Amino acid sequence: MKGSELMMTNHTEQIGQALFVVNRHAKTAIDPSFLYQLKKETMNKLLKEQKAVKVGLHFSNNPKNSKQHSVMLIKVGDYYFHLPPSKEDMKQLEHLGKLDESYRNPRPNLSLNKAKNILAHYINRKIPKNKVKPTSAFHRSPISNHSRFFHKK
Repeated sequence: MKGSELMMTNHTEQIGQALFVVNRHAKTAIDPSFLYQLKKETMNKLLKEQKAVKVGLHFSNNPKNSKQHSVMLIKVGDYYFHLPPSKEDMKQLEHLGKLDESYRNPRPNLSLNKAKNILAHYINRKIPKNKVKPTSAFHRSPISNHSRFFHKK
């Protein structure tokens, strides 16, 4: 393998790791929309550049409105991901049947922030700054005479 091919393979593998981390966090995030958008844009670019491969279709483990539907299986390096298929994908790709529950992607050692930066850099996108809004539990007002803990001696 040539040096440039090896570098591209390592880069694709790193993007696969970053996608795995972002996808895993998106599944439990309060607002996963940005993470899923990052995943979708990255996958589309990888497919366009032929750095990812459409493997086939799986039945989804999460049926919509109690109706079975399929998801597209995509391979990036050593990692596999699912995306909604297009109508063309439904016609062209082989249906692989039920998802293999025993397979697990390799676990990368990568933080969410590092993963988001890798993907954002790859698709040439800026990451919005997180604006943390103070909640009532964290917002402290000055103690007043009306506090239930205020005692006169």
